[in-house]
Order: sequence, then C-alpha cells, then structure tokens
Amino acid sequence: MAKEVNNSVQNGKDKGEFMEEVDFASMLEESFKETDNEVTVDGVIVEIRDDIVLVDVGKKSEGRLYTSEITDKDGNLTFKTGDKIKVVITGYRNEKPIVSHKKAIKKEKIKAFIENFNEEESAPFYVKIVGKNRGGLIAENSDGIEFFIPRSHIAARDPQTLVGKSAKVSVIKIDKDNESIVVSRKKPLDEERKKRKDIIQELIEKNETIEGIVRKITTYGMFVDVGGVDGLVHYSEISYKGPVNPGTFFKEGDKVLVKAISYDKDKKHLSLSVKEAQPDPWQEIEDQLEVKDVIQVTVSNIEPYGAFVDLGNDVEGFLHISEISWDKNIKHPKDYISEGEQINVEVVEIDLKNRRLRVSLKNILPKPFEEFLKKYKVGDVVKGVITTLTNFGTFVKIGNVEGLLHNEDASWDRNAKCKELFKEKDEIEVKIIKIDAETEKISLSLKELQESPIQKYAKKHNNGDIVKGKVLEIKDFGLFVELDDSVDALIRKEDFGSLNQDELKVGDELEAAIAFIDEKKNRIRLSVKRLSKLKEREALNEINKDDKMTLGDILKDQLR
Repeated sequence: MAKEVNNSVQNGKDKGEFMEEVDFASMLEESFKETDNEVTVDGVIVEIRDDIVLVDVGKKSEGRLYTSEITDKDGNLTFKTGDKIKVVITGYRNEKPIVSHKKAIKKEKIKAFIENFNEEESAPFYVKIVGKNRGGLIAENSDGIEFFIPRSHIAARDPQTLVGKSAKVSVIKIDKDNESIVVSRKKPLDEERKKRKDIIQELIEKNETIEGIVRKITTYGMFVDVGGVDGLVHYSEISYKGPVNPGTFFKEGDKVLVKAISYDKDKKHLSLSVKEAQPDPWQEIEDQLEVKDVIQVTVSNIEPYGAFVDLGNDVEGFLHISEISWDKNIKHPKDYISEGEQINVEVVEIDLKNRRLRVSLKNILPKPFEEFLKKYKVGDVVKGVITTLTNFGTFVKIGNVEGLLHNEDASWDRNAKCKELFKEKDEIEVKIIKIDAETEKISLSLKELQESPIQKYAKKHNNGDIVKGKVLEIKDFGLFVELDDSVDALIRKEDFGSLNQDELKVGDELEAAIAFIDEKKNRIRLSVKRLSKLKEREALNEINKDDKMTLGDILKDQLR
C-alpha cells in the first residue's frame, strides 16, 4: 500500500487527491461487496411457473427467476418458454442459482452510460435517492441506472432525510471494471454557490441594469431570478410612488429590469430594485415643473383626509382635503372627485429632498369671495343657509361664501342668542352690513330688517315730550336711562341741568325731555336741562292766562 502511495505521489498526485481515491475505493468496495459474485449471462427460459421461472444458465441446476420480473404492468408475460433472456446470477440458495433479469438490464444500462460518458461534456443531472448503506447513498436516474454517492459528497447532516427525494449530482468517478458510477451531490451545490457568489459580486460591482424573471410574488415584494440567482424586490422598491402591491404591476413569469442594491452576506439575501433600474422621474420634476404650474393628473386614491393624484410618470402628488374646494364645510373628497377622474390642478409645493409634491384644485377654481363682490354690496338683502351655530353667533352661507351673523345683530332683544333662534340648515333673509375685502369677512344683520323698539317708540313720542325712566348705567360722560323694554336713551353730562350725578344710583327714576330721536341710527337723547326750560315756559304761559295776576304779585310770591 505504501508503495502505491509513493507511486501516486511520484505521478504528480498530491496526498489529498490520492487519499480521496482511496476513500472512494473503500466505499465502493463496501457498496458492492454483497454483489461481488454477480455475473451477467445469457440464459434460456426452461419453464414458467406461477411465481418462479426456471432459466438454464449453464450450471448444474436451473436458475430461479421471479415471474414478476418478466410481467408487465397489466400482468402479461413478456417472455415465453424457450426464449433467450439476459440475467445476472446474484447468488445461490441450496446450490441453486438465483438470477435477476432486471439487474441484468440495469447493468447493461450502466455499461452503456459508462461507454458513452464524456467528462468534458458532462453536466449535472437529477437522480432519486433510493437507499442507504454504510458507505453512502444509492441513487437512480429516470432510466433506472444506479449511482453511488459517497458520504463525503452527500452534503447533508442527516443523509437519511434525502432518501426518497430528488437530488442534483455530478459524476466524479467511473469504474469500468466494476461497472459502477460515483456521483457527488456536493459538487454541483458548490458550483452553484460559486456561480451565485460571482453573479452577485458582478451585479453589485458593476451596478448595471439586468433583466430578470419574476419567480414569486408575495405581500411584501417579489422574488426575481437574475442569472440563476433569486433576489428580493421589496414592495417599496417597485415604484417611485412609494410602497405598492407588486401584484398590481407584475405576474409570475414576467420579464423585468432590475438593479442590485445590496447583499447581506450573513443572511445571503440579495436585494434588488425595479425603480432604481428606471430613470428617476423626480429629476424630470426638478427640470420641468415649477410652483404655480397647472398640470393634468389622474385621481389614483381617495382617503378621508385628501387624495393622491398620478402625474403619469411614476410620481404621485397629494391633494389635501382643504385644497379641493373653497367650501370650508367639505365632508369627504368623494363628494367632489372620484378615483380615475382626470382633473387639472395647480402645483403648490415641490419638495425634491423628501420627494413630496402638493397640488391644489381650488386654486384654479373661481374664488368665491371675488364672485361675491361682483354680485353683492353693503346694504343688499340676501337669502342664506345657516351652516354653523356658535356661542357668539352663526355663520350663514350665501352662494359659496359665508358671512357672520353676530348675536347682537340677530335680534333687538339684547338677551337673544342665535343658538336659541335658529338651527343648522335654516334658510334666513339677512342684510349685508359690512364687507372687509382684505380679510374676506362679511358681516350680516337680521335685526335691521325688523322694526326696532326705538322705531316703535318714535311712533308714540316726539321731540320735546316729557318722559320718565330708570337709571340703567352711569358713565363719566353721562348716563343711560331705560324708557321702555329694549328702549334706552342717553343723557349727556351737559344736559344734566339740576341733576347731581353723585346722588344718583342705578334704578333711580327720573324725568327728562326728549332732545331728539334718530330712527336711522336707532338712538334717543334726553335732556333734564331742557325739561327745566319747558317747565318755566309752562309756568309763564299760566301767568299770562290769569288776568288778575300782576307783575308785582308775581314778584311778591318769588320774594316770600
């Protein structure tokens, strides 16, 4: 044995290669030692029985062949008595040869395989693992040719788990003398790993676009075969729009352009990108689009807070609900737009860094306030619908704008509140009392369309009438007097006359003359000073009417 080793080393083989051949030899010997005496011979069928066929193989006794070996799947015999048949003598029982026709066929196939084998043209092929022995595994191909896989070339922790399964193998040794073929499961696996590693390295280094085939689509992405290596295209790497369902764009078997973006050596995961293999549409946005541009888009998705619109170049813009209509009470975008609809919008923001585009629909629609100014002016009486009730008043929608009806302008009753007078969706008639074009605010009045308490009071009272009232409020410049329900009058300080302000308190009753009533401005002025003059005039009138009264009498009365 030592001599053989020395000869092998001298012939150029290193010790590792030689030991591998010795290992194969020992395993082959283990695999086939039970069949060392198997000999293929041409026999003649002598007799066919139910279970046994007697075959003349040139021995003292006929060989025993199971009838099942010459019976087809339908139970018909494929040979008859007197036919020549090729068999293998597998052993002896009671000095009678045991023969097998199937083994003879297998040996013939193995022989043909060996004769036709060309190492340079040999490629990996698939076999089925059919058994196991102490040396390794036994496998067969679809033609029934038997192969041996030594333990060192199984590439599995538990070889038993491979029995009954398909395996890809390569021929590593041919033994013409023993008509045996040694194959390796490990060799094609190693070659595939190396090929995969080379492909991945080339993809990463070159950073080139490559065509792949979609193998499997999942909820989180799709697997694409690139040159025999599967890589994952995450759903966020399919479109520049953001994460999308790959099933809406591709189906299994589709060809797709991808680019390798990373490789995890520990997990052996190759990450691919479809969008990186395409021109970046945001570059086109930067070069061709500006804020204020009006573009046509397609509504792709509607949410309660707004809608996403497709620009047609793998870029989506966002249309916020507040940018859909000038109507401030918009409830849902679906009330104004629908998915698939093409609309014109104005670009209001381009954020290239964060790849965000915002658009507006209302900006290209007629501005309601400007339309309002064309139709209405201060003093006009209009009809509107109550939209929102608040603690300070109510908003009234007039066309496409809203005006504010304040509590103090809703009724002449000081204590009245809009919440008590109206409910939402009520239609009311109001008067426009103020338009602020700068702030786009409209003030409305309902009470100006009604007869005021002062107007009613003026029908029964005139300037100069002497009236009574209660002190309602005392100010530095004068005091307010309540004459009637919701009717107040002002007495200025210069009109106090004989009144002493320091002695007055809220609730005191006093008498005064009406100085004037301004129905337009809804104001009444009183004067105590004027009241005194009126009373003096009345007194003189009484004196003049009394003929017996003289001037001396009057003077005497005043001097008393």
